[in-house]
Amino acid sequence: MLDGGARAQLATTRFGDVRWVPSIDSTNRHLLREARAGAAEGTVVVADHQGSGRGRLDRAWVAPAGSSLLVSVLLRPDLPVERLHLLTSIVALAAADACASEAGVEIGLKWPNDLVVGSRKVGGILAETQLEGSRARAVVVGLGLNVNWEGRLEGSELAGSAVALDDLAGHEVDRGRLLVALLTTLEDRYRALADRAGQLAQAAEYRRRCTSVGRAVRVELADETFAGTVADVDDEGHLLVDVGMCLRTVTAGDLVHLR
Repeated sequence: MLDGGARAQLATTRFGDVRWVPSIDSTNRHLLREARAGAAEGTVVVADHQGSGRGRLDRAWVAPAGSSLLVSVLLRPDLPVERLHLLTSIVALAAADACASEAGVEIGLKWPNDLVVGSRKVGGILAETQLEGSRARAVVVGLGLNVNWEGRLEGSELAGSAVALDDLAGHEVDRGRLLVALLTTLEDRYRALADRAGQLAQAAEYRRRCTSVGRAVRVELADETFAGTVADVDDEGHLLVDVGMCLRTVTAGDLVHLR
């Protein structure tokens, strides 16, 4: 899927080692195994099909072979644990940038890890961390992006909640070009995390592009559900929800945008 020109572009980034395979259990799971074996930062695994793809809360991610961009990247960041959420943020931003440049589609970012157009999901992100003491030894960030579904979402049970780039763009989208755009943009955004000013700039851009801010929402936690209006996303990546008498901080949970 990547020609010599594409690989030459990526050779100027840390993401030059791209391993594109026909089928795998899970790109995240595979790359976590590689990380434990000492794989270098910037290793990328892409698959046409995943047999055991996963999203948040261990939910299954199912897509027909060749229909999606299923990619995981290995990062070894020099970041404290409380700022590791920025890795999910910059992958989301880079994915949105790639969708705009290669498909002409503007993507919104729904907290905490979804890529959306209106109320329909285009993709999702899953970050998994290997800790060593209070620092991250490795972080694998996976992205699943609906690219060329050829109308197969229409009439399915996902029709009202999901959409693919080809439907939005009106034409097939080249997954190889999309991947190169994603990784070259990610290189710049990841480099920006080297200092606090860059970290704050990336967090601020995520907040500006987060479609959850200002929305009435229902927050679903493990032990309760409550409603409110999203006031902001703080520098730690936590959601601040106005529930009337106070702001509640949400560190993790499911978010439903209310009409």
